[in-house]
Amino acid sequence: MTKIKDIGEQGILKKLQRFCPPGMIGDDAAVLVTAPDKSLVVTTDVLVDGVHFSNVTTSPEDAGWRAVAANLSDLAAMGADPLGITVGLGLPGEIMVSWVERLYQGMTECLQKYNTVIVGGDIVRSPVNTISITAFGQVDPQRIIRRSAAQVGDAIAVTGVHGASHAGLQLLLHPELRQNLTDAEQRTLIAAHQRPQPRLDVLPILWEILPSYPPSSHPPIAGMDSSDGLADAILQICHTSGVGAVLEAKKIPLPASFNHWLTPEKALEYALYGGEDFELVLCLPELLAHTLVSKLGESAAIVGTITTGSQVILHDQDKKFPDQVLTLDQGFQHFTH
Repeated sequence: MTKIKDIGEQGILKKLQRFCPPGMIGDDAAVLVTAPDKSLVVTTDVLVDGVHFSNVTTSPEDAGWRAVAANLSDLAAMGADPLGITVGLGLPGEIMVSWVERLYQGMTECLQKYNTVIVGGDIVRSPVNTISITAFGQVDPQRIIRRSAAQVGDAIAVTGVHGASHAGLQLLLHPELRQNLTDAEQRTLIAAHQRPQPRLDVLPILWEILPSYPPSSHPPIAGMDSSDGLADAILQICHTSGVGAVLEAKKIPLPASFNHWLTPEKALEYALYGGEDFELVLCLPELLAHTLVSKLGESAAIVGTITTGSQVILHDQDKKFPDQVLTLDQGFQHFTH
């Protein structure tokens, strides 16, 4: 088996060039031509072995897919269509070349779904596997989705179920938890963790349902993705917009398997704080929110309302849980966990 140290930086780079379009690699930077009426959107995400992925729960192909999906999800959260990505790798010299090739295979499998390509990158020696991806996208300047645009009275819509990715991770780490789930349920939850789907498909639907008047006049839409958990997303939007929110616990869409597998308390915990679901959380006028949810289907839902003040309140209309004020320190935070 060939190791990276056997072929060196140029050798591994030569192998990886085949994952990029012909003629794209060779200069000091990639050149991406965008239309005159488009804004370039750039996002970077870093994944570290043992923090974001591991060989216990994630194959190299799945690690590559998840790394790409995280970045494409950030573009979707800004309203942007992807153009390309660059990949930075930190690798120990002992890592197998085949591991890196399989990582890139997973990346390209995800990118191909969205007609996006790898346009460059860098590789360095590192004591731990590290993947850093920068993604480039473009968006009509009038359609940029920002965290700061939420307004009092907006509905809070989510594009799909929450808690599935964390549930899949738990099944991979603790196989004994699978006994109350069917094989199909297990596959669905594990796939949600290993092969999350960035919700770029939402954008064309969103633009379609906006009122027919010029983009410069359409209502502002606030949003972000729920990669760090649903609670985190709503809290970040509210903090940046200077508003509060009421989140209805019963309206949060959950995987159907949770009904007979988890207690209501645990299911809600997974949904609020599990993270890595990569759904979009959007704040927009109520009529538009209802139209969007109806077009996306049963997994999408309106889960709350933007309010005055600054608190984000989790409310249970069935009175099974007392109202609680959500805070950022309840979810995952780097360097404090």
